[in-house]
Amino acid sequence: MTSTVPTAAHDEQPTRPVQPPLTMFGPDFPYAYDDYLDHPAGLGQVPATEHGTEVAVIGGGLSGIVAAYELMKMGLRPVVYEADRIGGRLRTDRFEGCTTDDGQPLTAEMGAMRFPPCSTALQHYIDLVGLETRPFPNPLAPDTPSTVVDLKGQSHYARTLEDLPEVYHQVMDAWNACLEEGADFSAMQRALRERDIPTIRAIWSQLVEKLDNQTFYGFLCDSPAFASFRHREIFGQVGFGTGGWDTDFPNSILEILRVVYTGADDDHRGIVGGSQQLPERLWERAPQKITYWAQGTSLSSLHEGAPRPAVTRLHRTAGNRITVTDASGDIRTYRSAIFTAQSWMLLSKIDCDDALFPIDHWTAVERTHYMESSKLFVPVDRPFWLDTDEETGRDVMSMTLTDRMTRGTYLLDNGPDQPAVICLSYTWCDDSLKWLPLSANERMEVMLKSLREIYPKVDIRQHIIGNPVTVSWENEPYFMGAFKANLPGHYRYQRRLFTHFMQDRLPADKRGIFLAGDDISWTAGWAEGAVQTALNAVWGVMHHLGGATDPTNPGPGDVYDAIAPVALPED
Repeated sequence: MTSTVPTAAHDEQPTRPVQPPLTMFGPDFPYAYDDYLDHPAGLGQVPATEHGTEVAVIGGGLSGIVAAYELMKMGLRPVVYEADRIGGRLRTDRFEGCTTDDGQPLTAEMGAMRFPPCSTALQHYIDLVGLETRPFPNPLAPDTPSTVVDLKGQSHYARTLEDLPEVYHQVMDAWNACLEEGADFSAMQRALRERDIPTIRAIWSQLVEKLDNQTFYGFLCDSPAFASFRHREIFGQVGFGTGGWDTDFPNSILEILRVVYTGADDDHRGIVGGSQQLPERLWERAPQKITYWAQGTSLSSLHEGAPRPAVTRLHRTAGNRITVTDASGDIRTYRSAIFTAQSWMLLSKIDCDDALFPIDHWTAVERTHYMESSKLFVPVDRPFWLDTDEETGRDVMSMTLTDRMTRGTYLLDNGPDQPAVICLSYTWCDDSLKWLPLSANERMEVMLKSLREIYPKVDIRQHIIGNPVTVSWENEPYFMGAFKANLPGHYRYQRRLFTHFMQDRLPADKRGIFLAGDDISWTAGWAEGAVQTALNAVWGVMHHLGGATDPTNPGPGDVYDAIAPVALPED
């Protein structure tokens, strides 16, 4: 989280104009998905002769369910295939037998758990299904009661950034200077707020050419502001916003700039009751405005309550059709399909024809790099961390960032004296791999030991009221990690995948199947990217079947040539 300039008291400060909000409007493809969704003309239509046409949607995560929902509204018949359960990495687990006093289950967000307000296309669907959000207790966030930063055996207690020692302010200042000097930070944020496409494209095209081969860590090292190794080390372990950045150090700096430019690491909110409710509610929702289908039709009713099982084979058949074989042995052929699962499954879990995609796209899929991630949660009897230590006057326990094994500990309460949840540990990459051989209980024991070293007077164990739940995303059978994250030199690969929905440029025998989902988006790890690429694929299917958007509401493919991502030379 970048710093904000302290302001004077209200009666001493002149009135300032309200800035437009930051949104995920680019920088790679500055298209207003939120405006597209909110326009009364809708997303487009297909010819009446195509109404009822089946379209395969492979993957029942957020991207797949959004795509299926919008195709259904157009009068098409999406056929959803899902290997596990609806939700994908919007996965909410319940603690067996643990509820609040009013009977609400205690839950753990195993995948996505915090969502920034800049995710405006995502927010469209959150509002559509009537979900409630609340502030997420990130380190030093306004609604986080307190934060402890514990490094090299020394702990610092803080309610605000000002409470931390001077060295942390120096690190924050170095990060802000690094962004300003090396990435035109203020100019880009201003252009994003104003949706100034020419300026966004001018700044970003230069940076892509300059920085595609640069790591995040190399970007820091090249900045005079980060000449100190100590500052780089602290920044890697603590960071600003959601916490430490060192697990991202090997990744492309372009990945990081996309996050900080758009404010994706700031002001996060959680979904009350769990994020998995979003795709589940879309699955059950009957749209008020729908073409061809009877009022009351939902994705669930079209599927008789359950999606088709896992896909085992994808191949092309006569007439450039896409033929899908599922785990039950059922074989169906479609004129169009959308693939939203993690793309590595096309190389491993699913038997695929090479003819499905151009060879350069297969290369891009094969080079996709994934971030490992693990979490461990326990239910507790109440938010005991808000108790006051009589000697110090501080909270007895705080949201904790540390270089110990836990790395990040989050405290999630449901109100005074209500049962609550602790995310004992949230780790990434190498830190996540260290947990892979251990069971949930073994992991819990290590976490409790680490936290006892930080909070020697707190007996967390006595408050635990149920069994721990854990996940290591790199070990999940239908995933390859938490999400994709580009390495240096991967920009061209990412561009091929993202732009795949523009198929008029492809040979006729390579059209008809569209890629969508987190792997395909520019914003790794953010649900907004899953929504945006779903909408791209919906536009692609509509166009492929002879449909079009309303002239007053052009879709992403209609304006593509004016805002296309930077094309680096391939020689």
